Amino acid sequence: MDLSLDYLPRLPRRKDFRIGCVGAGFIMRDCHLVAYRQAGFNPIAIASRDPEHAHAVAARHGIHRVHVTYADLLADAEIEVLDVAVPPDVQPDIIREAVLHGDHLRGILAQKPLAMSYPEAKKCVDLCAEVGITLAVNQNMRYDQSVRALADLLRRGVLGEPVLGTIDMRAIPHWMPWNQELHSLSTFVMSIHHLDTFRFWFGTPDRVLASTRPDPRTAFPHRDGINLYLLEYGNGCRASGWDDVWTGPAREGAAPDIGIRWRVEGTEGLARGTIGWPNYPARTPSTLEFTTRAEAKWHQPRWQEVWFPDAFVGTMAQLLCALEDGTEPEISGRDNLETVALCEAVYASAKEHRVTTIREFMNP
Repeated sequence: MDLSLDYLPRLPRRKDFRIGCVGAGFIMRDCHLVAYRQAGFNPIAIASRDPEHAHAVAARHGIHRVHVTYADLLADAEIEVLDVAVPPDVQPDIIREAVLHGDHLRGILAQKPLAMSYPEAKKCVDLCAEVGITLAVNQNMRYDQSVRALADLLRRGVLGEPVLGTIDMRAIPHWMPWNQELHSLSTFVMSIHHLDTFRFWFGTPDRVLASTRPDPRTAFPHRDGINLYLLEYGNGCRASGWDDVWTGPAREGAAPDIGIRWRVEGTEGLARGTIGWPNYPARTPSTLEFTTRAEAKWHQPRWQEVWFPDAFVGTMAQLLCALEDGTEPEISGRDNLETVALCEAVYASAKEHRVTTIREFMNP
């Protein structure tokens, strides 16, 4: 069995695209900029709502230009690519202002979720298209090494036709203060990783059945804490996610049982794996093992790369490759609209206690 799986991102030939960074929080400081330096990318400027944070992050990562406001950064004619790492309720405003600078901005890498509703996300996509700015979305779990390796097995038909895929998350996210301002907690912030991964593996499902309840640990008001959902595909494939942000009273005195496990069954084989993220900041690689009817044994390819921060090389690289080649990014804004619609379908199904379809949320 060939274990040389295609799990690493394709890198652009040109690595000196001039990148301007909006935001100086954890994701930018500890993930984006660490990965960019690792890959040899070229961030030249940064801005944040807190200039002191921006200066501290710039000093840490060798960025010599700090703008007082993000508006000043957008107007910087030296910047070719905008890297946005801000809360989702304010991201569309930044994109709307960025398109006014289409004379020098060629591409935007936006955070997931692109927006908190399908109509708002579609406006962002359409605005960028109108001025010729290439929009990509940072769905970084697509570049987790086990997720990408499994996608390669599925493309090669090693597992046959997919029958059932599951993701079982028992992990405790660190909710940020801005989470309290959103109408959705887990669906658009945590579950979106797994919903987009199912799209990456199997395509966009036709129907959704979901249930949710508040997380007992999360003190601020919210509707969707622990999320359970089932995705139905017209070809017979089924996928389900258990996004358990409670995991039992692990922080309240009980012994912890924390992790993320996934499993995909096909007509010709079975694959299973783990996601190393819950152990961050320890570098814990995600894992994959698979077996097939042709060879009744477990294959266990391994790698040194980890999801956080190494996957963030891929999310920027896919945008830079698209700019270089004149093509759509692997995770284009337009493709990502279906992930936003899937989040809407999950949220509505749980809230309204009904089966939903993705198409009903894809407004023209």
